[in-house]
Amino acid sequence: MTEENISLAKTLMIQGTSSSVGKSVLAAAFCRIFYQEGYFVSPFKAQNMALNSFVTSSGGEMGRAQVVQAQAAGVSPDVRMNPVLLKPTGQMGSQVIVLGKPQGTLSALKYHGEYQRNTWPIVESALTELLRENEIVIIEGAGSPAEVNLKQNDIVNMKVALEFNAPVVLVADIDRGGALASVVGTLALLEPEERARVKGIILNKFRGDINLLRPALDFLEQKTGVPVLGVVPYYTDFNLPEEDSVILDNLVSLEPKQEKDLAAKLDIAVIRLPYISNFTDFDALRDEMDVQVRYVKSVAELGKPDLIIIPGSKNTLADLKFLHDTGLSGILRNHWSESKPLIGICGGYQMMGRVVRDPLRTESDLAEVEGLGILPMETVFYPDKHTVQSHGIVVAKDGIFGTCCGEAVTGYEIHMGRSTFDQGCEDLALFKLSISGDHYFDGLQQGSAFGTYLHGIFDNDNLREALLSRLWERRGRERSIVEGCSQAAIREMAFNKLADLVRKSIDMEQVREIMGL
Repeated sequence: MTEENISLAKTLMIQGTSSSVGKSVLAAAFCRIFYQEGYFVSPFKAQNMALNSFVTSSGGEMGRAQVVQAQAAGVSPDVRMNPVLLKPTGQMGSQVIVLGKPQGTLSALKYHGEYQRNTWPIVESALTELLRENEIVIIEGAGSPAEVNLKQNDIVNMKVALEFNAPVVLVADIDRGGALASVVGTLALLEPEERARVKGIILNKFRGDINLLRPALDFLEQKTGVPVLGVVPYYTDFNLPEEDSVILDNLVSLEPKQEKDLAAKLDIAVIRLPYISNFTDFDALRDEMDVQVRYVKSVAELGKPDLIIIPGSKNTLADLKFLHDTGLSGILRNHWSESKPLIGICGGYQMMGRVVRDPLRTESDLAEVEGLGILPMETVFYPDKHTVQSHGIVVAKDGIFGTCCGEAVTGYEIHMGRSTFDQGCEDLALFKLSISGDHYFDGLQQGSAFGTYLHGIFDNDNLREALLSRLWERRGRERSIVEGCSQAAIREMAFNKLADLVRKSIDMEQVREIMGL
């Protein structure tokens, strides 16, 4: 890259000593801090691996983490912010998405080689364009820059830093232990020119008295010669969307809700599918004061919830087989036959039909799996993926959303399957959606069950409130009047709290000096 190409924007790159150290959240924090200071800011991550994705207004698919960072920066998500997205479909393979469009499914061995190297010009072009259009670009790395087995074909860590002359801040998670060793070890494994790009260290997720940590901070600076920019406390008083399903391991409920708590909150159980995707669909429900959301993996964990949700999946047929193999499919059918609410989103919606077919094996080796037989439809998978932002109106005149008939609904769709209703079932549709002037029906409702392809449905405040009011009615109670829970307002409050926390915890003047601001 020439100086002319990058002169319009300053950069800061957030790398980590490992995965899950908080890189994405800290990148969002810096996006919000500089946005608050009046800069034009963009996030960037060359390559992301995640099951949570989003569809932009142009119909491109990108990682959820960069969507969150774009929102923190006050800009619309753009696929150039995440030019390469990997969506795992099994233990060994991932769907590869480049600039928002799927390119096929590759094994890890096939991807981490010539194919990955060939994506570098695309990464380079995307970042160059963002640098020209903005004043600051916050770049996020992936995993660790010291993964020696992956370094040869790197397109996301030190190659980006070196090619674009980006200063690097190295982040370690001190809560998990071994943070000092991980910092020293990571720096020791870097090549001299790579190590020279590391301009600061941040210790993240600290609990306790900072004074007890000061000898360790002095040691780090003396041992590495790299300044410690700050220590960020462990934060628990706000939530931002997570990108990877590993977070669900901390949310899975090992036991059904206790009887004594039943009166206080609605109990919503989300099936923890092996290939669950877009579980951020349920963050809006978790934010409600009168709701408990549990993720369950077995019949024993299920209990007697007020609502069961079957979420999206990156391997629908394999996850449908999981429901049959674990006995959950029979429990779900019984739940519905007893007129208890059941919801399916995207892949979960497909599972609620009579059958799901994948004749070309687009997601797995399974060609056909019997569905739950709850909704009158069938689904067939095709190679092309339907990715679009949708808007429309509620057309259901009764059921859970009956009180919202005629009201607006927005969301986004990401699916390869095409579902067909039985003849004459249009009256069971939930929504009438529109794309470029073309109208179509989405979703089906059958008794107490409904399904839809629409991700983000619970972010619609009116639909979410209608659902929760109906669930309380089934309890024989009227929903208590609670303070409005606008998702947009909650998100903005979370970003501002995060920015305030990081600003107080990190030497921002030193950060600005590192960036050349």
